[in-house]
Amino acid sequence: MTHTDTIPHSRPLVAELDLEAVVSALESGQISQGPAVDKFEKALAEYIGQNKAAATNSGTAALHLALLALDVKEKDEIIIPSFVCSAVLNAVNHTGATPVIADIELLTYNLSVESVKKTLTQKTKAIIVPHMFGCPAEMNKFLELDIPIIEDCAQAIGATFKGQKVGSLGLLSIFSFYTTKVMACGEGGMVLSDAEDLILKIKDLREYDNKDDYLVRYNYKMTDIQAALGLSQLSSLNKFVARRKEIAALYFEEFKDCDFSLPVWKQGKEHIYYRFVIRIKDDISGYLEKFQQKGIICRRPVYKPLHLYLNLPGFPQTTEAWQKAISIPLYPSLTEEEIDRIIEAVKDIF
Repeated sequence: MTHTDTIPHSRPLVAELDLEAVVSALESGQISQGPAVDKFEKALAEYIGQNKAAATNSGTAALHLALLALDVKEKDEIIIPSFVCSAVLNAVNHTGATPVIADIELLTYNLSVESVKKTLTQKTKAIIVPHMFGCPAEMNKFLELDIPIIEDCAQAIGATFKGQKVGSLGLLSIFSFYTTKVMACGEGGMVLSDAEDLILKIKDLREYDNKDDYLVRYNYKMTDIQAALGLSQLSSLNKFVARRKEIAALYFEEFKDCDFSLPVWKQGKEHIYYRFVIRIKDDISGYLEKFQQKGIICRRPVYKPLHLYLNLPGFPQTTEAWQKAISIPLYPSLTEEEIDRIIEAVKDIF
């Protein structure tokens, strides 16, 4: 695979195995939702440790349907963190419910349980808990609140919390297979649950055709092409995660004397380092430019927090993370030479 001089912030790892899987799906003649989707659902459910799964065409669609499965309606409140991509807010807004924004913990960038407790009301119908950047949220504390929890595992497939795979702890969990995610299918998503009735409801809502009754249903199906790629990527997932941890360990070693905060280090076992996020002492704007001049694309790990889109005051932890956190390239398709260049650039700049 050839690379230009610029090291991108993200790049999928597509191997020969993946190409063969996609070609095989195309040759089968069944390219829309079919047996490969069914197989992918079963394989992911088994890998995570959940009973049932429903594949969708995106992580946003997965989250939208997970909320509908819980019968979320107008006047219901859904708690979500501010430091998360706008897709989470979109999914809540698609249902007509009220999104209630909470702050994060600065150490992990995950939703703060204390902030959530302050926002709970009689109308709270569910809490969406993303495992940010591959770092598992403190699920035991959220589960104690006795409110339905939807785990957002879009950035954390393969991570574990107290020895259990993330995605196996909440009432429902959602996954994303967008190009830049841990497993890449171009687009795609999945909902997992042990509650069969919820998954049956989601499967009913994800397609509108050939139904005896009329409900507002959707066209949220995954194709067999994406599922074939997903199955192939899933077979490499443990290798992907191991490589991420390996690169992260190298970064921790190389950056230990740099003047910034490193990500939380969970002895290399629970966190999968979907993003390697450092937090510096100043505003990051000028630093992103410095990296770009060295041919390395670093980014804010969240483009813009939700409270800023919604003009809400407060959220000190989220604001600090947004102003001072930088995501440095870390993914399995990085070459040794690229890793050396990234390390050299970080040390040079800091």
